[in-house]
Amino acid sequence: MTGIEIIFVSVTLLIALGIWEAMWLSRNVARIPVRVHVNGTRGKSSVTRLIAGGMRGAGITTCAKTTGTLARMILPDGSEYPVFRPSGPRIIEQARIVAAAVSYEAQALVVECMALQPWLQWLSESRLVKATHGVITNAREDHLDVMGPSEKDVARALAGMTPIRGKLFTTEQRNLSILEKAARDRGTDLIGVTQEEIDAVSDEEIARFSYVEHKVNVALALKVCADLGIPRETALQGMWKTAPDPGAMFISHIRFFGRHLYFVNGFAANDPESTEQIWNMAIARFPGVEKRIAIFNCRADRTDRSTQLGTACVRWQPADYYLLIGTGTFFFARAAISAGLSPKKIVFAENQSDGDIFESIVELAGGTSCLIMGMANIKGQGLTLARFFRNRGILKEKL
Repeated sequence: MTGIEIIFVSVTLLIALGIWEAMWLSRNVARIPVRVHVNGTRGKSSVTRLIAGGMRGAGITTCAKTTGTLARMILPDGSEYPVFRPSGPRIIEQARIVAAAVSYEAQALVVECMALQPWLQWLSESRLVKATHGVITNAREDHLDVMGPSEKDVARALAGMTPIRGKLFTTEQRNLSILEKAARDRGTDLIGVTQEEIDAVSDEEIARFSYVEHKVNVALALKVCADLGIPRETALQGMWKTAPDPGAMFISHIRFFGRHLYFVNGFAANDPESTEQIWNMAIARFPGVEKRIAIFNCRADRTDRSTQLGTACVRWQPADYYLLIGTGTFFFARAAISAGLSPKKIVFAENQSDGDIFESIVELAGGTSCLIMGMANIKGQGLTLARFFRNRGILKEKL
């Protein structure tokens, strides 16, 4: 064969393979009657797990996949295993998740959107998931380097995964007009969750969760389950049995040689608005502590986030110390000092072990009581430090 003939045959084979793969994926997708695609700035993993739990509670054979703190495939019995990523995260892995769900004869699949690039969010929905039910939790200022520069741009990027001729559920309010426009364009029904529906989730119902869950997430998940004909109490029973995401918020109370250390795991909150809300909740929960320590887990590959949080935290209720861990802490410190934070309040603990960080916290706490909150990034040392505190806590509490 000549070189041209070899190229022609190779290209033909690649085209044929692509067509076959597209047909294979479309066939698998069509075999799952209910497909829920969850997107948003905050709460994606929690809402994914809650919706899947509600469906399992109703006896629907359901698979789910989360990609928040750790990528996990959740099976119909609620058990889960890590998603194998030999070459790192790629949205094409959603095709494997769909195939796995088909192998379990799933009646429903709940998938967290893993894409950040706007065009990849569209591709994930239109080619890989083809949701019957889209979910956008909220749109806040995060990943501005990819979806920014403004909150409205983030909303437009998230709206890219609006399903075609399906349903889109959301608790977003500030940028609702952007979602409405996307829904009209794709012939999709936009279904919002009202404040009354959020308030209808009682404190008693929230108290049944084994971790700190937010009413807004529960209300959104209940709305999706209700659309599928699942009674509220049935859905809640399934949600209460659902294992939390590894990055779920919790409070660990550690008694250490006469000291009372209250650790709040807020590492999964990445944007300034969500982080400040949790910080205020933590301060309100422990108003009498002698010291407050804010831990920021920085990432060298998320310098924009470090700069954003460093600038914003100066306007929050103050901490006595700002402990910087992880990598690329300089970017946070530079932004915070430029915004007016005293350098004397910043403590660098980059590349230190969890044990050494704990010892630094004990030294900074002094006295008898201290509130410590982790924030900025759960991945990396955020996850290991949260586990360090959780495993040493004498008493688990809730905000």
